[in-house]
Amino acid sequence: MHYSEQVIELKKMVAELQPPASDKHVLVEIEDACRIIRKAKPTIYTLVRKGLLPAYKKGKKLYFYEDELLAWIENGRRKTSEQTYEEMLANMQGGVRHKPKSSVKL
Repeated sequence: MHYSEQVIELKKMVAELQPPASDKHVLVEIEDACRIIRKAKPTIYTLVRKGLLPAYKKGKKLYFYEDELLAWIENGRRKTSEQTYEEMLANMQGGVRHKPKSSVKL
């Protein structure tokens, strides 16, 4: 009985360490998508048509996953000045490319 109590206690500890299951992977319709990303229906239709917004079409209806909409919003976030500075430094450290010299002499 002693081992079974330890196993039960270990299972509880592991369950506490695991991240909670994402309940945001919920299928929503266009009205809910409008509310989530705060855009009008015509804007959403345009973004879907251009392939900029993740959507699923079944028949004449568009469906979205809430977590994908939130990820789409996060991906469009502007970078801070610190992030752009770090990218600029990385590009500068990558080396400078020069135009190759012509091998033909006139």
